Amino acid sequence: MDLSVVDLSPVPRGGTAADAFANTVDAARHAERLGYERFWVAEHHGMGDRLAGTTPEVLLGRLAGATDSIRIGSGAVLLNHYSPFKVAESFGVLDGLAPGRVDLGMGRANGSPASDRALGTDRRVEDPNEDHRERITAVVNHLGDAYPDEHPYGDLSVPGSAAGPAIPWVLGSSPASGEIAGELGLSYCFAGFIRPGFGERAFAEYREAFDHEAGPGGLDEPRGMIAVNAVAAETDEAAARRRAPAEATFRRMKRGDLGDETPTVAEAVDELGGAPDPTPATLDDDEWPRSISGSPETISGLLEQLGDRVGVDEVMIQHTVPDHEAALDSHALLAEAMDLEPRAD
Repeated sequence: MDLSVVDLSPVPRGGTAADAFANTVDAARHAERLGYERFWVAEHHGMGDRLAGTTPEVLLGRLAGATDSIRIGSGAVLLNHYSPFKVAESFGVLDGLAPGRVDLGMGRANGSPASDRALGTDRRVEDPNEDHRERITAVVNHLGDAYPDEHPYGDLSVPGSAAGPAIPWVLGSSPASGEIAGELGLSYCFAGFIRPGFGERAFAEYREAFDHEAGPGGLDEPRGMIAVNAVAAETDEAAARRRAPAEATFRRMKRGDLGDETPTVAEAVDELGGAPDPTPATLDDDEWPRSISGSPETISGLLEQLGDRVGVDEVMIQHTVPDHEAALDSHALLAEAMDLEPRAD
């Protein structure tokens, strides 16, 4: 099984966005050395001093120069906020900076009403699914120079490398996103840390709808990946403590109050009234935890189980670990667990 990473650029306690981005670059280089398949960066808006990752297309330019072989990409560009042509142009530039190793993950999400207004986003779209499908199609057509000459955009082109264009992925957390990815013949990544119980249905919709002749960027066969919130430590108990900030953050989300900072492990344990129970080594058939943890031996089995359930052989790791060194250690233990082959320096 391949492993990948999506990084949120969390702002360290008492730090700034500059510190967050330095840590993201460090994490990308670390993931490359460990043998991870890809390193994606996320897009969030209105998160105050908690998350600095607002603009993946800018941050990826830095990662293009800081890495050599790992695939880099967006997890995801929130396409409902932007012009498809401008997104395609941005990723054409990135392909020129990192030829043949750029992924364009496309999703959608609304933030706070204030952030949406500031972004100029119209929340009153009549059919959000159809709007999303049309925007993805437009991006892929621009990237692949696929508009016919008679089309209003037929004379537009997107500069890139000879190895390009960027590989499009549809990201989502519902069966509707799986259906869109399938109908367009594109790769699909399901966000299992958002709505974990919908993963099997989403991939079923994806495969049932899959059309390899859908258009430019299409695949010969389905290609999927599931993103999970996962952390590792030397023991199951230590890993459960390391998972505590994720559990506390989820609890805050339910209350609608994320606070200004991600809780430390100690703060999270206090909020939860104790450390979370270790994730069992074997999940029940209908069990889809929002986050998992374990020693290398335990976590390897859990990742295999989740991948097998949805029929994929790649898992993308997201985490809520506020301490940078602890996060790097978790990534190293996950790489050990899944027998990743390190890349030469």
